[in-house]
Amino acid sequence: MGATEFQTILQALRQRQLTFDEVAALQGLLATAMQGDECCSVIEAAAGRPPCPRCACPRCHRNGAANGLQRYRCTACGRTFNALTGTPLARLRLRDKWLAYLTCLLESTTVRAAAERVAVAPSTSFRWRHRFIAGVRRERRPKLSHIVEADETYLLESQKGSRHLTRRARRRGGKARRRGLNKEFDCILVARDRDRVTHDFVTGRGPVSAAQLKAHLLPVLAPEILLISDAAKAYQAFAQAAGLRHEVVNMRAGIRARGAIHVQNVNGWHSRFKGWLNRFHGVASRYLANYTGWYRVLDAGSPATPSDWLRIGVAPDKYSPGCQ
Repeated sequence: MGATEFQTILQALRQRQLTFDEVAALQGLLATAMQGDECCSVIEAAAGRPPCPRCACPRCHRNGAANGLQRYRCTACGRTFNALTGTPLARLRLRDKWLAYLTCLLESTTVRAAAERVAVAPSTSFRWRHRFIAGVRRERRPKLSHIVEADETYLLESQKGSRHLTRRARRRGGKARRRGLNKEFDCILVARDRDRVTHDFVTGRGPVSAAQLKAHLLPVLAPEILLISDAAKAYQAFAQAAGLRHEVVNMRAGIRARGAIHVQNVNGWHSRFKGWLNRFHGVASRYLANYTGWYRVLDAGSPATPSDWLRIGVAPDKYSPGCQ
């Protein structure tokens, strides 16, 4: 819209006696436009001048703008891109509603309630939930240091939302066909140090193995840590192979703590996570890692605002805790 057209509309509004409903509708329109501009400003400020997402060349020049975001052209490969290209937020529309939706995520709102609040379709709300969570899960967290507790918890495998099941259907809240831990359960491994730095992993089906501990846990451990776990043989084999100091809490024998040697911080996280998860009435196994990551963000209190969440989703290396 040009300046002349805007002045014409503004003059027409001044000459008209607006009703209460018309004023409310106009205020809503202006608020939406301001939120869209604020969202784009946060994105541009977080990304700065990004490198090419295709060849990582830092040299690029401005190449117009589209949908409120600056576009760039790489001088090496000629690819055009914007601040969101190559991130989980790429190609999502309705940016004027993003910050309001991120508020819903910080409040743990359900898919349908969030869709109603920000006036989008439930399918859009579901897609946004997992795109925004995928964005914040890219943050680089500090390594676990000093005393590290590690333990796993299990949830019954779920194919919620699948059109074609790979097993016989069961009622919601059903039970496993076999007793004990087996391949019918998803394993959630959680490691947490005494500074409340937490790492979570969905390792697969069935009891955790030493190989899985090596693949997931070893890269996030700082040197010279003390690993505390239960008496599962997988932890003992992993600690011995990795050369880690290891203390065992024999939970089956009723020994929950020996002074500072305990896994109560991790077990508390497990309990809070399962209580929080109940509001969603079951989640599909294929999305379980997103839900553990979502709860980890809420439990840590970072990011604390919708703008912070958006900044991490756009540029995780710049705004992740401990990486500045």
